[in-house]
Amino acid sequence: MEYSLIADAYEKIEATTKRLEMTDHLVRLLKETPKDVIDKVVYLTQGKLYPDFIGIEIGIAEKLAIRAVARATGHSEKEIEEDIRETGDLGETAQKFLRKKTQVSFFSKPLTVERVYETLDKMARSTGAGSMDLKINFLAGLLSDASPKEAKYVVRTVTGSLRLGIADMTVLDALAIAFGGGKETREYLERSYNISSDLGRVAKTVAEEGIESIKEFEVSLGEPIRPMLAERLGSPTEILEKLGGKCTAEYKYDGERIQAHKKEDQIILFSRRLEDITDQYPDGSELTRKHVKAKEAIIEAECVAVDPDTGEMKPFQELMHRRRKYGVKKAMEEYPVSLFMFDALYVDGKDLTLEPYPVRRQHLEKIIEQTDHVKVSEHIITDDPEELEKFFEKAVENGCEGLVCKSVNGDSVYQAGARGWLWIKYKRDYKSEMTDTVDLVVVGAFHGRGKRAGTYGALLLAAYDPDEDVFKTVTKCGTGFTDEDLKKLPKMMEKYRIPHRHPRVISTIEADVWFEPTVVIEAMGAEITLSPIHACAMDVIRKDSGLAIRFPRFTGNYRLDKSAEDATTVQEVVEMYRGQLKKVAG
Repeated sequence: MEYSLIADAYEKIEATTKRLEMTDHLVRLLKETPKDVIDKVVYLTQGKLYPDFIGIEIGIAEKLAIRAVARATGHSEKEIEEDIRETGDLGETAQKFLRKKTQVSFFSKPLTVERVYETLDKMARSTGAGSMDLKINFLAGLLSDASPKEAKYVVRTVTGSLRLGIADMTVLDALAIAFGGGKETREYLERSYNISSDLGRVAKTVAEEGIESIKEFEVSLGEPIRPMLAERLGSPTEILEKLGGKCTAEYKYDGERIQAHKKEDQIILFSRRLEDITDQYPDGSELTRKHVKAKEAIIEAECVAVDPDTGEMKPFQELMHRRRKYGVKKAMEEYPVSLFMFDALYVDGKDLTLEPYPVRRQHLEKIIEQTDHVKVSEHIITDDPEELEKFFEKAVENGCEGLVCKSVNGDSVYQAGARGWLWIKYKRDYKSEMTDTVDLVVVGAFHGRGKRAGTYGALLLAAYDPDEDVFKTVTKCGTGFTDEDLKKLPKMMEKYRIPHRHPRVISTIEADVWFEPTVVIEAMGAEITLSPIHACAMDVIRKDSGLAIRFPRFTGNYRLDKSAEDATTVQEVVEMYRGQLKKVAG
């Protein structure tokens, strides 16, 4: 398959902000793609070579890519760097310089998808002495044979800045239309993706074997299941009403959510973002190996830092000292962990994701050998708001954030990759005027003045709308940043910087700088108010008004464990606003 087909499709997709048009272009590309390479085309469209849990990344530093462009075009690195300052995009610069390259290749041949993919794969796997030169040679070789348009997208892909505005859900829509008979079959594709986290494999299966094979997709050890997410409410009475009058309430531990896969003695730990973090938690792996009494299992747990002197649970920020490649042994000694198991998704050949929560809990309790460092999450089953409130107070007293209340009804399946009302978070802070934190996505920035000249004066933050799969602005935040934060923010955000508002960002405010919706930060506000300028919940409470967070401040917590789609949702902001009104009224 010629790579030019991909480049042409990307150009058309990039030229529109309309989701339906994007989907149509993607459908045409998928239909033109030979079935044996469709997985590769899907991965490349995601800006990767493999699903995230494999842990092989294409990305190379921009400086190396500049050297490759220079080598392929015959222009100096200085010329290229000067042009980037104008375009702000190495892909655009590569396209421009390929049009006027000084060296002519007499033996060039058209780029194929297979060649591009295999070359990028070699680059990603090149390590050790001499690997940098090898990567430059590989990339320069591709660019020498590329058309200007192809060069643009090859360079963007290798530098991790494809910027098409296509989300995974758009790819699923396109697959349903191209191979499933219509958009109505997306639910089957979505479930297969949610239990495998491998969009390429889903694409290849439906393209080669049809939609019926997708319906038979099964949970597989070593492939993380996309985590189920919870909604939020502010009182025990509301929670019980929403859950049918009765629920299981569990401690909400302040740690890192992990999904542990066990096959005999082999253990893999995945983060909530589906990254393999096994090497960061050797003690967590050993605890799983010893105390999960099943040959094969996929279980979810909260990994919590524990004070080795007092046995008390430490806050999440302390646990982040374990997020390192080096010095793991020392970090283990300083920040040992305990595992609090809260769900079983697969046990000894049985997929439990479609079983009601009480059944999954029974399986969990059967296979966990509880110790000082391995426990099944503390819980009660109740239909009494007062009992729920008392258990909540006990959870907070024991160092937890609050509770997660779970449905015990027959339909309480594990909703992989979804946020729904089967799980509801209850935290103390929801009971008062916005003393709770929210996790918001950085979508834009405003240039600083005075002491902040040369950095950002404020960030434009957005909440996630899962119904529309977009990010809607909710506040501008310029408070709470330390001098160190302000110094590193422009550099930290540079790789996400784009020349225009991202297609998935809904904003009536014009930022000075726009970003891909990727980075999540934690913020706290004084209250939530009606706003005529922010897009969050526009027209939901009142016509021509959205919701905004007043007097926000950054808490200092970069939520590196969360993807943009895990951020606080528009609906959660609405519920917090309504809860605030009830408190004022009552």
